[in-house]
Formats: sequence, structure tokens, C-alpha cells
Amino acid sequence: MANRGYDVVVDVDAEGDLGHTDLQEDLEFHSSNFEDPQSRTKIPADSSSASFLPGGSSRNTSGSSKRFLWSLSFYAQFFDVDTNEVARRCTAAIFPRANFLDVLEGNPDLYGPFWIATTVVVILFLTGTISQYLDHQGKEHFAYDFTLLSGAAGLIYGYTFVIPIGLWGTLKWFGSESANLLECMALYGYANLIWIPVALISWSPISILNYVFVAVGFAVSALFLFRNLYPVLSATDIRTSKILLVVVIALHAGLAIAIKILFFAHGGKQPGQSHDGDHADGDDKGDRMLRMLFRA
Repeated sequence: MANRGYDVVVDVDAEGDLGHTDLQEDLEFHSSNFEDPQSRTKIPADSSSASFLPGGSSRNTSGSSKRFLWSLSFYAQFFDVDTNEVARRCTAAIFPRANFLDVLEGNPDLYGPFWIATTVVVILFLTGTISQYLDHQGKEHFAYDFTLLSGAAGLIYGYTFVIPIGLWGTLKWFGSESANLLECMALYGYANLIWIPVALISWSPISILNYVFVAVGFAVSALFLFRNLYPVLSATDIRTSKILLVVVIALHAGLAIAIKILFFAHGGKQPGQSHDGDHADGDDKGDRMLRMLFRA
């Protein structure tokens, strides 16, 4: 019963009984196009799937790359770390046993640098305010200086994220292929970790201790940067690498000096020296600090 002119063959018994089959409802006739190669369509690949590739690699065309650049998944890869990994990197920054770039394992993050910088900003504002309060005790009504907060934010965020961009651009200018912008930001971000304990104790009324604390913070963080940036800077010629190392250390020294002057320069007098206009009993700043801390 098969005729070549039909696409569907229905087998009917001798009595013509189709049972409960209703041709009007159950059967649909379609023209065959299996032998027409022009009608075969391919399912396009999902162009957005490359947006989630680790490390930000993309196999898209230039148009897809632009969409990928402005998507949240592009920036999410820079924060692809958990708490344990950030804690491990912080430990490696304080107690370095290996090159920090090896600790990053090719996955530099901005999560740790951002929150470390934010913590330093907040603590600098609080301890700088305490230092000012101790310096103004016994003089006049103390007014909070919120420019300390904006100054701390500009100083720390600028140093953490602008200086690495300049360093990376300089290395690219001199043809260094080992320069990586995210790794530079991660190095500078985790180097700020030492400033958290330094800022917590540098509001002391004893000026010489403040200098010692800031100097220790500078030495630890500068050594961290020198140790990890030296292999990267050595990719350039000897003269250029030496100049860049000097510039890196000089800029870091400028950060330490700015922190000391802007936030902890108020306790500049030694204990036992009275301020102009103080009472005749000559209470020093250490006594005023104790009164502030244990005041009911």
C-alpha cells in the first residue's frame, strides 16, 4: 500500500474500521524536507557561555567581548575567593615564606585588597580622632574632624589602586611581559595589612613610640613589596629595574610619612610637658588618656 507520493501510510483493515482513530484530530500531514540540505539549520552556540570562563578568557568575537566586559560576571572573577583563601593570603603577607605571586596561584583577587584598604581607612580615622582628642584635652570643646576620613580614603585607596596601575603601565612601556595588573594590585593591597596593627597602636601620646610603630610598618611592608616585585622588575634592563625599585620604595616611604603626619602628629610632645593654657598641676597626655578610657 505504500505509494511514493505520500509521506504517511495508514493501514486499514478489511472492514475499514479505524477503531477510535480520528483522522481529523490525531493525524497531521507535513511535507517532507529530509532530502533538502538547504532546510537544515544549526543551533547557534551560546555566545554568553564564554563570559563565565575562569580567568576572564573569552573565545567570543569582538562584539561579544564588549558585552562580556560590561557584565557582572567579568568583575565577579576578581572576587572569586572564599574566606579561608583570603585568610591564607593574609597570613602569607604577614609571615612570608614563599613568593606571594606563588601564593596567589594565578588567581589574584581584589576582595582582600579592597577590604584591607577599607579597614585601614576606618582605623586611621578612629585612631587619628583619638590622637586629636588627647591633644585638645583641657583646651576647648573638641570637634570631630571628618576630613580625616576623606583624607584616609583618598590616601589609602589611591595608593592601593592607582600606584599599581602606574607601575604596570611603566613595565609595559619597557616591554616587560611578566607584568600583570591584577597581581600588582593584589601585592599592594595585601601589603597594607601591616598598617592595621600599626594604626591601632600609633595613637599613643608618646611621640617616639609613634615613630617606631610607623617605621616598623614601613619596613615590613616595604620588604614585602621589594621581595615580590623584584622578580617582576628584573624583567627589564638592570638600570631600569634599579630605578623602578628606588621609585617603589620612595613612594612607600611617602605613604608612611603621610600616615604619621596626617593622623599621628598630634601627640608630638613628650609626657610631662604641659600645653599652653593647661592647669598648673601639669597633667601630661598619658594621664588624660587614662581618664578618657576609664571615665565612668
